[in-house]
Amino acid sequence: MHGHEWDATETAGPAPDGTPARLDGHRLVPLATALLQDDGLILHWSEDAEALLGFSADEAVGSYAAQLLTSGDDRPEVLALFERIMSGKGWSGIFPVRHRDGRVVELEFRTYPIAGPAGTLLLLATASDTAALHRVEADLAVLDGIFGQSPIGMAVYDTDLRYVRLNKALARMNGVPVEEHLGRRISAVLPGINSAEIEQTMRQVLTTGRPVVDARSHGRVPGDPRRDRAWSASYFRLQDSTGRVFGVCSSIIDVTERFQAEARAARAQERLATIAEATARIGTTLDLQRTAEELIEAVVPRFADFATVDLLEPVLRGAEPTTIPLDRSVQLRAVAVGESYESGLALAVDTVGEVSEYAPDRSYTQCLRSGRPLLRSYVDEEVLRGLVATPERVAPGIAAGIHSYLMVPMTARGMVLGGAEFIRMRNPEPFTDADVALAEELVARTALAVDNARLYRRERETALTLQRSLLPQEIHRTLGLEIAYRYLPSSVVSEVGGDWFDVVPLSCGRVALVVGDVMGHGIRAAATMGQLRTVARTLATLDMPPEQVLTRLDETASGIGEGQFATCICAVYDPLERTVQVASAGHLPPVWVGPDGTTRRVDVPPGVPLGVGGVAFESIEFALPEGAMVALYTDGLVERRGQDLDDGIDLLARTLAGPGRTLEESCDAVLGALVTDGTDDDIAMIMARVLPLPADRIATLPLTGGGRLPGKARRFTRATLETWGLSALSDYAELLVSELVTNALLHADAPRRLRLFRDRVLTVEVADAGGQTPQLRPFAEQDEGGRGMFLVSELAQRWGSRLTRDGKVVWAELELPFGTV
Repeated sequence: MHGHEWDATETAGPAPDGTPARLDGHRLVPLATALLQDDGLILHWSEDAEALLGFSADEAVGSYAAQLLTSGDDRPEVLALFERIMSGKGWSGIFPVRHRDGRVVELEFRTYPIAGPAGTLLLLATASDTAALHRVEADLAVLDGIFGQSPIGMAVYDTDLRYVRLNKALARMNGVPVEEHLGRRISAVLPGINSAEIEQTMRQVLTTGRPVVDARSHGRVPGDPRRDRAWSASYFRLQDSTGRVFGVCSSIIDVTERFQAEARAARAQERLATIAEATARIGTTLDLQRTAEELIEAVVPRFADFATVDLLEPVLRGAEPTTIPLDRSVQLRAVAVGESYESGLALAVDTVGEVSEYAPDRSYTQCLRSGRPLLRSYVDEEVLRGLVATPERVAPGIAAGIHSYLMVPMTARGMVLGGAEFIRMRNPEPFTDADVALAEELVARTALAVDNARLYRRERETALTLQRSLLPQEIHRTLGLEIAYRYLPSSVVSEVGGDWFDVVPLSCGRVALVVGDVMGHGIRAAATMGQLRTVARTLATLDMPPEQVLTRLDETASGIGEGQFATCICAVYDPLERTVQVASAGHLPPVWVGPDGTTRRVDVPPGVPLGVGGVAFESIEFALPEGAMVALYTDGLVERRGQDLDDGIDLLARTLAGPGRTLEESCDAVLGALVTDGTDDDIAMIMARVLPLPADRIATLPLTGGGRLPGKARRFTRATLETWGLSALSDYAELLVSELVTNALLHADAPRRLRLFRDRVLTVEVADAGGQTPQLRPFAEQDEGGRGMFLVSELAQRWGSRLTRDGKVVWAELELPFGTV
């Protein structure tokens, strides 16, 4: 037992051993208190006393301290010390005390004699565990050393996240004196950093008890208000051994340089990612507007809050761009606009499709002329005034919050195509030189794709022009047959195809329907289509049957060379017989629709495509009664990726099924059911429906009776023409009929039929069983014969002959008098 005595009547002050430090330690360890009578009887026993020595208040109060807490050997010394204390001497020191479980515990005591009731003298004793006290004092010394000497910023916060203690290193970091921190939150001391995020992290540590390591914070502090800084902080909860929470402690280091290096690396990585994404995204189509939109999608919001792409008017037309004269304005059309949020900036720029004119002195114009980017890291009203096309756009731009602007000319092959603008508003970082380099890379890639799209558009327009010029400009009315058609070029992203169709008027009111499809796309396919269509029309007008037309077309396609193949179907309708003769060269089968709306495919021998060569074609003949319809088409109508071709033809047949629609309605229904946006191939389609043939348009005379046939035929012709109101043609028609019937009697088996047909012209035809077609032959003046067909050739507007399955037909046409209906 050792300690120190002092006069308890003096004012308490520092003890010779540095008690104040111990008192500080007493605040952090359990402190037992007891109150004793002058005879050593225990009157009060605290909870901490019970915690230190194990005796409860019930056990201790009423007992004598010397008997309860000391062994017999120490008791005389304890009693002597007690008497001195009770005489007015205070005492502090270390004393061994018996624990309830029998072990000895060394406690540090401090005793005070005090006056009790009625002049009695009492003793107040306080005690704490020496070992715990020493540990706390050591910890406090370490903490003082760390706070005072550590270069790392350190702080202690209470449960309300207010500063309780911090070291000078942290005060220097923040540029705020220590005393201005105490009792305030981070958000109040450092408003320029992400304090809400920091305090959320500290609340999480307080609640869960799980420490947080390397929590990043950033912003600007009063000590360095012009520069962004970054810190790495670790947080842990402060609590005692019983789990009572006192607050949060943090250690903070400045990582600005590392943060900036990481930020630079992240920006570089972001730029690479942007370039990689843009490379994959931009130029996926050959559409000008879509290419511009792909650039916008690549940069908003990753690179800019707002972006536009404007192109020169000639570029949009597919024309070659030209240099921009110094004294001329430029007209640009907005083709793509994008923003990351509704900023109101749309009021200050053109909407898609609008055209703006920039004066020669505008920054935009000068930038286009020089081909160099224009960077305005800081934008105010004066700067913006020099950027916009018109003054009224300045106010909306300022209101939207523009603070940084970048414009990059779009150039390809040394020629300016337009420009791309990038604007930042919500993004606080101004554009930098590194951003300029990135934008130039992205715009260069876009410019190449735009130029390719421009060249493609020009080629496509050329091919479309050629294609339109080669297709029928007008479909002539055909008696007894209603015709409707549709032609759809492929979508903008596909090249022009070689599909074609034609309606060719033939002799005797007949008509040829031709549909073909040149394999391949582009100008060459369109040119080949034109050649084949011209040849097919010429061959059909020579009264060749469909299979012979295809045979000659096959020779033509083979002669074009370089693997030019095509499919084709040729059908000839005879309104007098109401039959169709059809042949196919590798083409899809026609669809037949009956008067009652039933449908079926027409089984035509498929043949081989034109250009293969050396293969004969076959034709079939089928009836097409009044009210029936036939549809011819190209594969673009029924062929789709991932779909069987037969499924497309079946869908076409189902769409055409059912009565009650006009041909135009049927065409629209087919396109609505089978055609989708962005079709990859041209579509050509012809529908023909049989109409009633007026009785006053055709007259037929069976030819029997031998040598009297010419006279009989002449009388029939005159009578018929008088009935039709065409008496003016009777003399010419009689001569033609007489010569044709006589020619049949002389050079063929007996004539079989005379038929008169009135449509756009008056047609006279004589059918016989002969297989030899008449020819014009030279003759001398003294010859008595051979002049018949010469006379026919002189009288008729045109004449000709065609072979039939059972002979031939010779025909001649006379022009109707003016005004005849």
